[in-house]
Amino acid sequence: MTAVDFAAFVERLAQVSGEVILPFFRSAIGAEDKSRGGVFDPVTEADRGAEAAMRRLIGQTFPAHGVIGEEYGLDRPDAEYVWVLDPIDGTKSFISGMPTWGTLIGLTHRGRPVYGMMSQPFTRERYYGDGKRARLRTLAPSRGDAPPTEWSTRTLRVRPCASLVEATISTTSPALIRDPADREAFERVEAKTRLSRYGGDCYGYCALAAGFIDLVIETNLKPHDIVALAPIVEGAGGVITTWEGEDAAKGGRIIAAGDRRVYDEALSLLMASA
Repeated sequence: MTAVDFAAFVERLAQVSGEVILPFFRSAIGAEDKSRGGVFDPVTEADRGAEAAMRRLIGQTFPAHGVIGEEYGLDRPDAEYVWVLDPIDGTKSFISGMPTWGTLIGLTHRGRPVYGMMSQPFTRERYYGDGKRARLRTLAPSRGDAPPTEWSTRTLRVRPCASLVEATISTTSPALIRDPADREAFERVEAKTRLSRYGGDCYGYCALAAGFIDLVIETNLKPHDIVALAPIVEGAGGVITTWEGEDAAKGGRIIAAGDRRVYDEALSLLMASA
């Protein structure tokens, strides 16, 4: 099967996860701290319920497939096809009532990301890509009391940007770049840019694919944070790797750029003292 063959199934995963998550958003939901005394790392009933729902659907439909999820770990991670799930990427935004979170649904084939979706059920957006093309589907507002049913689709394309001095950079939070040398490297790049924006989580990468942001730099990412996003960025014409220029799928220190010129300039600064 190809990534295209899985597209309809990914839409089903987005639907079932959204149905679990939305009733909890902007409610009096509590959050448990997974960090056990470290940097606050919240998880909610919505995170766990959405991942469980997606795992059930995957198991019923593709019993030979593996699953890697943020909340429930590994199940046959060496399978030919593996689903990589983050039910709520941006849980801190979620529990703060801010809509900059999303459900990440990634698919790997023999370890390589081949399809990814970022679904935001509150804003009714679904960003998706297969590494060759990327699109955004948006559910149009309803008329009257009828529920919305019409989706509009547009192609995503990164924007040209000649240099860092013209670029907008995004990271979820500089505080999450915990290694002092990495923080210094990020600040070298940020100081060269025109504008920086924080708090985006997965949205930063999708905004890059849509041509609104030029550069995203982050560290300490896990596969479930990035596997779904890489085919979207690449499908929109961008580049996404580790700081070492390697495959981003395993996580770690990640750089994504819409224009190769900005990528090269930023990577040179990041690795200047490595």
